[in-house]
Amino acid sequence: MSTLFSPYNLRDFQFSNRIAVAPMCQYSAIDGTPGDWHMMHLGHLAISGAGLLICEATGVSPEGRITPDCTGLYSDENEAAFAKLIAFCRSISPVRMGIQLGHSGRKGSTRAPWFDGGPLTLEEGAWETPAPSSVPYLESWDSPREMDAHELEQLKADFVASTRRAARAGFELVEIHMAHGYLLHQFLSPITNQRTDEYGGDLECRMRYPLEVFEAVRGEFPSERPVTARISASDWIEGGWDLDQSEELSRQLKDLGCDMIHVSSGGLDQRQRILTGAGYQIGMSERIRRAVGIPTMAVGEITNAVQAETIIRSGQADAVALARGLLWDPRWVWKAAVELGAELDLPAPYARANPALRAKPFVKRS
Repeated sequence: MSTLFSPYNLRDFQFSNRIAVAPMCQYSAIDGTPGDWHMMHLGHLAISGAGLLICEATGVSPEGRITPDCTGLYSDENEAAFAKLIAFCRSISPVRMGIQLGHSGRKGSTRAPWFDGGPLTLEEGAWETPAPSSVPYLESWDSPREMDAHELEQLKADFVASTRRAARAGFELVEIHMAHGYLLHQFLSPITNQRTDEYGGDLECRMRYPLEVFEAVRGEFPSERPVTARISASDWIEGGWDLDQSEELSRQLKDLGCDMIHVSSGGLDQRQRILTGAGYQIGMSERIRRAVGIPTMAVGEITNAVQAETIIRSGQADAVALARGLLWDPRWVWKAAVELGAELDLPAPYARANPALRAKPFVKRS
């Protein structure tokens, strides 16, 4: 029996296997609202065979988006569109649906990557970016606005409001984005957090605000549904956020009811020196899982079925997440099932396409 394709439970929900579609920004929304592109994008990933599909990083406020083209979950229109997407995906697949909620902080107010990813001009609709401290992402970028006590409370309220919308729309899982140099990661790292109040300084103080946000979200999302956190386990910069601190953060998140840590790394500062390679972040996932006793999801250059199977079977993670690999090959999971001799639920019209795949046809739900 393949461990990769074995079911897994978080709270009251069972996932059909240990493979997740990681959040991937599409930069294709209008006023935060997903549209036809997202219907196609999420639809074909819904039938990928993965047990969990996490929608892209979604802003909890308009200024929380990375670009004007990113999704948001702060308006009735946003919520209705996501509800429609979830209903569609559920009609064609048994996949569990999650969403990643976050705020871009100093990395926001930018253009899409294919338009250079640089900061917007005023003519393009630029907004002032908030951050824990007035430290720009790059020297050529404007300095962000240091958030005051009122803004911190408002942002927490924004996370709570978006969580309510996520629950109403039908998401079965919420992931809080504390990684890749976005706002909550900016509070964690001493490189970007230079505050002198109760939210800056030593590790306990730098963790305080992200933990408050997580606690507020966990308290608002239905208790039977899981809440996870994605973290950057290392800034890959000397004197920055590191694995030791990530272990302590994970321990405190567990105490607050976090169901899984999605372990990534980097993204805070372009001075990072990342040593990449096949599964280069897996050791971070394994350490957090073993030291803290919390389920982890591993991500980063996971490219083949045997590698993914080994990660799960050897206890380095409880789940694996693929991103660009599934964009390039949306049938990666199907092929992995063939290689590992596993069964999958597939849409009935596709179930007979590969005679080597022992598939159980998935019939559209009534």
